[in-house]
This record gives sequence, structure tokens and C-alpha cells, in this order.
Amino acid sequence: MRSSDVRRGAVRVGALLVFAGLAGTTYQGVTTAVERREFPRPGRMVDIGDYQLHIACSGKGAPVVVLEAPAAGLSSAWGWLQPALAGHTRVCSYDRAGLGWSEAQEGDFDPGRAADDLHRLLDGAGETGPYVVVGHGLGASLAQVFAGRFPGDVRGLALVDVPLPGSEGPAALLVRYPALTPWLARVGILRAMGVAADLTRGLPGPAAGALASFLNRPDHLTRSARELRKWDEAMASAASAPLPPGLAVERLSTARPARVSFLIHEEEAAQVAAAVRRLIGTKDR
Repeated sequence: MRSSDVRRGAVRVGALLVFAGLAGTTYQGVTTAVERREFPRPGRMVDIGDYQLHIACSGKGAPVVVLEAPAAGLSSAWGWLQPALAGHTRVCSYDRAGLGWSEAQEGDFDPGRAADDLHRLLDGAGETGPYVVVGHGLGASLAQVFAGRFPGDVRGLALVDVPLPGSEGPAALLVRYPALTPWLARVGILRAMGVAADLTRGLPGPAAGALASFLNRPDHLTRSARELRKWDEAMASAASAPLPPGLAVERLSTARPARVSFLIHEEEAAQVAAAVRRLIGTKDR
């Protein structure tokens, strides 16, 4: 084969790659714009000092249940659990800094700072403790850190799929290549692969759509990657957290523990809801 033919072939391949990249970027941008209108934030923004965090509360009563999402998650990850509990007491879900509808913070993710953020958020939102804190995956570690830092503000913990040393679970693309996924999202490849749809399938429609939308956004994925890089640090912080003596704790496991996994099945959310009702002292009604 002549060198001129090789060069022409290389140019054609390069042109096709550039065209595919531009088409994918356009597809990603248009779809994201549509989703922003389709999924407006369900709660409100609260100023905690240097930035604002999004919090969505429903129901009435006490104690207030606070939901701490798993890695890469946000308030929409609780599409089954929050409504199941809102008929019994007040429930608040929120988005950590840089995730979902919340504004980003300066610097890297820090488990202790996340706990401080949550404390300021609840205070700024006018929510009164002591709280029952529910954490899933990475959120379970952060819930323990919160209880250790603010023992007087925690009445009970419900910990789902508590991270354990050496336990990975099924590795989603977001876990295997956390630094790569924002770039795949920018050119529409991640969306075309259906990664977010696979992770959220089973949640109620609006919650699944909102969560999947953010799991396809480069900014959200960039901040999620920072959390995942601090997985071991979060575990260590939770292990050393001085939990209040006699604190009521419920521990539960799902059928698919993983670093990025959500309560997508109604029956599993119902089991968690039952554990939370035991902590707040109410029965089904």
C-alpha cells in the first residue's frame, strides 16, 4: 500500500472521529438542556456560607429523618424511600456540594467537611434535631461521621450496605474509570451506552429521570469521582467516629452492594423504611 493511500485513510478516520465527537457533544448539550427543564429542583437552596446546598423535605413530625445518599447520588436517589417515610414523619434528602442541584465547593472532597456542611444545612433550613440519619454505601460512612461529630443531634442511624475493607461489589463504569467518565459524558458516549439508565432503572419515573440526568453530566461526574477517590478515607473516618453510647443503629444489606448503587427496588426500600420506623417508634398505618 502506498504511503499516500495510508495518509488519505488516516485523514478520513480522523475526520470521522472529529465528526462523531462534534455530533456527540451536540447531542449531549441538547439533551442536557431539555432535561434541565424537565427536572427542576424539587426542594430549595440554602446558603451555608461559601455556597448553597439543595435540600428537599416532605412530611411532618419528629424526629426528622435525614437521608445521606450513596456515592454519585443525590436527593433523587431516594425516590422510593422518602415517600414511604413522609407519611410517618418529616424526611429531608439533600445533595452534597457539587452534586445534583447543589453548588460546588472549593477544594477536594473531605468526609469531615461533608458532615459540617450537612449540619449547617439543617440549621439553615430550620430543621430541628435530634435526627435519625439514613446512609447508603458511602452515605453510611458519612452518616457515622456526622453522628461522631454531632452526637447530641443524632437519635439513631440506619446504615445500608456499610462499606467494608476489601469489599468492592460489582464495579460500575463510574467506579472503574471515574476520571474518564466526565469526558465520555461530554461527547455523549456515556449517555449512548445507557450506563445511567442501567443504574437507575426501577426507581419511580421522575426520580429515575432526574438521577439518570445528573449521572450523564460531566460536572456531577467530576465531583462524584472526587468522592470515590476518598472512599478509603471516608471508611477510616467512620471507623474512628466516637458514636454516642447507646445510640440506636439499624444495619441492612441489599442484594447488590456496590460503590455506586441505589435503592432502585421498592421492596428493598420498604425494608429500609421498616428499619427507620423502628428507630422513630412508629408502626405501619
